[in-house]
Amino acid sequence: MTRKICWLLLIPALLTLTACHEAPQGSDVYITPKGKRLTITPIKHASIEMNYDGLEFEIDPVSSNVEPIVEYVDKPKADYILVTHWHNDHFEKHAILVLTDEAKTNILLDVKSWNRYYNRGTPIHNGQKAALEKNVTVYAVPAYNVTPKYRAIHPKGLGNGYIIDFNGFRVYIAGDTEFIPEMYHIKDIDIAFLPCNTPYTMNLRQLRKAVEVIRPKIVYPYNWGQHTDPKDIEKTLRGVKSKVVMRYFR
Repeated sequence: MTRKICWLLLIPALLTLTACHEAPQGSDVYITPKGKRLTITPIKHASIEMNYDGLEFEIDPVSSNVEPIVEYVDKPKADYILVTHWHNDHFEKHAILVLTDEAKTNILLDVKSWNRYYNRGTPIHNGQKAALEKNVTVYAVPAYNVTPKYRAIHPKGLGNGYIIDFNGFRVYIAGDTEFIPEMYHIKDIDIAFLPCNTPYTMNLRQLRKAVEVIRPKIVYPYNWGQHTDPKDIEKTLRGVKSKVVMRYFR
């Protein structure tokens, strides 16, 4: 039987970061203020694996829709799968199926992905909050395009970003979004994953603006696509107060 997800109103929370520790190659390990271990493993593009105190999270898992192919057969079954939106580089039925254990896996999706996945899992909308475990909460926040000619690609109100609160340690996964006014209200972020996939998400100027406004302690630029050189990302973020961690997210 899957865990029960409790739905509540979206409310802010205050969190802090204590320490960062070395990890095996390919992963980064952080120790939360409560002494819990959070391991972050970049997969590719917008796909991220996280393990918090033994709980396995998969964000936007994609197998063959984006190169290189990742079969996920070497990954543990997920306790939670979060899908930001319905585009094929963020949502893939095969990858979700491989990572799913019917006895335990909970899947949270935007409503369009939920429809594409035959109404399986749980749809979550901008402004909603789900209590996943004791002291683990996910908030769905807006993610959309503001540039007029791209608004139809990521319309306002449909796609999600996620803030995952691990008992006082907050991780923001922005999803496919440009810099949007709602980012002024995203506070107390320990780790942020911010996209820089011109022209469909933030350009370099918007990325720096987002970092300066959100002020995460650590930022992972991700979801570069084929049109953004990671060297340009590094150059653009020189001098920001956040620690910039560059990993492979083509």
